[in-house]
Amino acid sequence: MVEQELIRAAQSGDRDALITLLREIEPAVYKTAYYTLNNEQDAMDAAQEALIRIYTKIGSYEEKAQFKTWVQRIVTNICIDKFRRAKPTVSIEEHEMVFEGSESVEGEVMRAYTREDIDRAINLLPEHHRTVVILRYVQDMSYNEIADSLELPLNTVKSYLFRARGQLQQLLGDYQKGGAL
Repeated sequence: MVEQELIRAAQSGDRDALITLLREIEPAVYKTAYYTLNNEQDAMDAAQEALIRIYTKIGSYEEKAQFKTWVQRIVTNICIDKFRRAKPTVSIEEHEMVFEGSESVEGEVMRAYTREDIDRAINLLPEHHRTVVILRYVQDMSYNEIADSLELPLNTVKSYLFRARGQLQQLLGDYQKGGAL
């Protein structure tokens, strides 16, 4: 949670406060960008763009909404813009796996595959469903925070999440039965 005093100091021109603030929110900004865009390089670009926008627009932040909601609205909008401009591509990334402790290698591998399956299923969702799923389950935002962040009615957010969960259940159920994602 970002301290209000830090936000106010950053808004009043305190450069050190602004840098501290940006460092505090950077992991959450990157996380949202990564799960939205599903590509490390694009996520880094979107996160950087979001942080620059926050840097330049900090003076326009009003305490009507939570700071976290304001930040998520910025990064989400940037990601949506990038997603719309991007041409569909297929990227093959190698993932390094580190096996530690008493956990079995088989368990680690299965967990990694499960995570990839869930990520693929989320990426198959329509954009508006994918966005609310990421904000709810990756960023752990409340329904109200999501509604504020995306400037949507609360019932629309609930409806999108309900439909997205159904779609994910269908996609993952079909996959478990031998279908392909």
